[in-house]
Amino acid sequence: MRFQKERSAGFLANQMARLFAKGLQRRIGPLGLAPAQFMTLLALWDEDGLTQSELVRRLDVEQATMANTLTRMERDGLIERRSNPSDGRSQSVHLTERSKHLRDPATDAARAQNATALADFTDQEKEMFLALMRRAITAMHDD
Repeated sequence: MRFQKERSAGFLANQMARLFAKGLQRRIGPLGLAPAQFMTLLALWDEDGLTQSELVRRLDVEQATMANTLTRMERDGLIERRSNPSDGRSQSVHLTERSKHLRDPATDAARAQNATALADFTDQEKEMFLALMRRAITAMHDD
């Protein structure tokens, strides 16, 4: 049987993620942010002072990817690293004033991208779609 990409959850999820990232980049780029930085800031806006390892676990990314993202964020004045008082071998990652001030415009940009992506959905369809996505993510985490 021929592979039908229009019936493949993986293909469609990948295409949707790429299009979403492209739209998000267009919206947050003027703020000086990239999607990976935004994702990291979301975690830090929820809980400032996480370690790199905690960010890796929460965002489900590779250690090297997170290290590179944090290096760029530090260079761009979005975060600062401090010795972790509870574990001298690690550093905690903290928001700067600049990144604290970016929270509202960046999350507004993400909301706008979400609204664009789901514009043709009814409220019930949006809730169902998001619930199904969460179930698929959970299933793959348990795999």
